[in-house]
Amino acid sequence: MAAKKLNSMRFLESQGVAYEVCNFPETIHAADEVAHTLGFAASQVYKTLVVMLPTDKPVLVLVSGERTIHRKQLALALGTRRLRMATHREAEACTGLKVGGISALALTHRRFPVYIDRPAAALDKILVSAGQRGIDLRLAVADLVRVLGAAFVDATLPQIADSIVADGGPVVASSAI
Repeated sequence: MAAKKLNSMRFLESQGVAYEVCNFPETIHAADEVAHTLGFAASQVYKTLVVMLPTDKPVLVLVSGERTIHRKQLALALGTRRLRMATHREAEACTGLKVGGISALALTHRRFPVYIDRPAAALDKILVSAGQRGIDLRLAVADLVRVLGAAFVDATLPQIADSIVADGGPVVASSAI
């Protein structure tokens, strides 16, 4: 049976970008679990996080399943003094997608600024959400950066117990992709 064609796939095809569809159970919402299920290293599976700037303008930040955003470091990279993670409700409201299926590729028409954590620059290919829970797309990092107009930033520190390190202390957060 052919896979359902999503807008993200149509967009990549319109841009001449090769990709591989990777399916997994819709009940899995964490990038590290996706990696385990599909047999990839967590460093190759990227989650899309919605980050709110002080003006409440959302930006999308792609980070690997093994890493966590360091808010102070990311704020510095984005030229602001502070930022915050969107709540699940905010992320879904501003993207129109469900947490666990948020995808920069499915949101190109929304023109969100997109940033990719710098470790991705060292990889040939990564997996990112296709815009629906249970479907990731594996594609070349160079192609992803080009079609999204994304910029690399230093956004993370190594993952510490599924938390986001914020101003010296952990803040519980989801690892939605």
